[in-house]
Amino acid sequence: MPFQRMTALFLLALAATQGIDATAAPSAVDLRPWQLESASAIASTAWPASGAFLVDATVATPDAPAKPEATGPVGGLRKLLAEFSMTLQNIRYRRGGRDPKTGFDCSGFVRYVFHHSAGVDLPVDSASQYRAGINVARADLKVGDLVFFKIRGKRVSHVGIYLGEGRFIHSPSTGKSVSISRLDEGYWTRRYAGAKRPDVLS
Repeated sequence: MPFQRMTALFLLALAATQGIDATAAPSAVDLRPWQLESASAIASTAWPASGAFLVDATVATPDAPAKPEATGPVGGLRKLLAEFSMTLQNIRYRRGGRDPKTGFDCSGFVRYVFHHSAGVDLPVDSASQYRAGINVARADLKVGDLVFFKIRGKRVSHVGIYLGEGRFIHSPSTGKSVSISRLDEGYWTRRYAGAKRPDVLS
């Protein structure tokens, strides 16, 4: 747009804000206050040596979402295990159960999740699953690790899949169904036996 045209449009707009007839000659508009303010603003502006302004991308787009952290193969598998396990909630407990159509026991549930999410076959019972994998301290638990319990006596007899934030998912016992519990619940805290990390997550 030519400079003269821009100037004319600006004067018309300024005239409108001052209540002056837009058809009046431009000289009827008092430009002195604007000229003084403009001169002051220009004088106080730090102009870059290149003559061009650099726009801060962060300021220009304040609502831009943060870049997500990169997720490696193991991190993606952990997420898949957790998400798939939660789709099996409310399937009833069945002793020796290995299939969602008929029900799960605790080890059958864990074995089914790992088989269909990670393509690996874990041992068939909780005691055998406990003997496999890498020991994990409770403070170092990650999503997908297995948590074990001694329900009766000194032998490991129950297992679940850790979901993070102190939660784990499991198939508890007769009359119940696949659900989420917390490690800090009194019942589970007293019976906690340890945790293992299956080799596929190492």
